Amino acid sequence: MGKIRSLEPALLFTGALYSDSEIFESSKELLGNNFGEILFESLPVQWDYSLHYKDELGWPISRKFIFFNNMLDPGTIADIKLKTNEIEDALSLNGKRRINLDPGYLTLAKIVLVSTKNYSHRIYLKKGIYGEVTLIYYKDGAFKPHLFTYRDYQDKACIDIFLHVRDLLKKKLAP
Repeated sequence: MGKIRSLEPALLFTGALYSDSEIFESSKELLGNNFGEILFESLPVQWDYSLHYKDELGWPISRKFIFFNNMLDPGTIADIKLKTNEIEDALSLNGKRRINLDPGYLTLAKIVLVSTKNYSHRIYLKKGIYGEVTLIYYKDGAFKPHLFTYRDYQDKACIDIFLHVRDLLKKKLAP
């Protein structure tokens, strides 16, 4: 029988897709009120991997990541996804989202995303929320994707953001 070990230290993050920077700023304030101080906010990058969100969010779409300073209990990530869904709803207009908020967490070993959508590579967490390991950290110093990793998370610029915040996490954990 294996022994129960302590939790792997994790940082909460939210990936945001939006076309209106004022909506992003409103969401950032609501996220901060719910999840605490921001450790790192990425620069915006154009998100043009699909037209899927165009009618809902507008165009052009930008992507930003917000990482929070407090350490996260990964067991709470499903409840966090439900809260980000509430924030999306609060910022919606005429039944259309104006921002897409995708929470996840970063550890020294991996990036985990959560979703309301089930698929073969996702595991059920609770309350209709599924989790997936999206990127794995290898000893060669790189995060590498899985078969089903979203294309934008495979992009070098995105991986560089996660590597930067991984370094910030290592510094936080240093004695």
